Amino acid sequence: MAKRLLPTLNRVLIEKIVPPSKTSAGILLPEKSNKLNSGKVIAVGPGARDSQGKMIPVAFKEGDTVLLPEYGGTEIKLDEKEFHLYRDEDILGTLHD
Repeated sequence: MAKRLLPTLNRVLIEKIVPPSKTSAGILLPEKSNKLNSGKVIAVGPGARDSQGKMIPVAFKEGDTVLLPEYGGTEIKLDEKEFHLYRDEDILGTLHD
């Protein structure tokens, strides 16, 4: 990525994971079969401040695979790649193998 976007406050930059449209044997999969809305964390902001001024760090780190809400986030295009910017509290959780 030629440009590096560093999110501000408690925002998280995510690249959505696109599920495969066919199997290794060449069988086409219907769109509804893999409707898990997930993404990979590319960059995170430093965090937000609470009412006393203490820094609340972002709960995610670069490289995490996260579960995203169906709607929301801000779509951003950098070098012809599509990314999404979410607030920390909008992300539903992390996914582990």
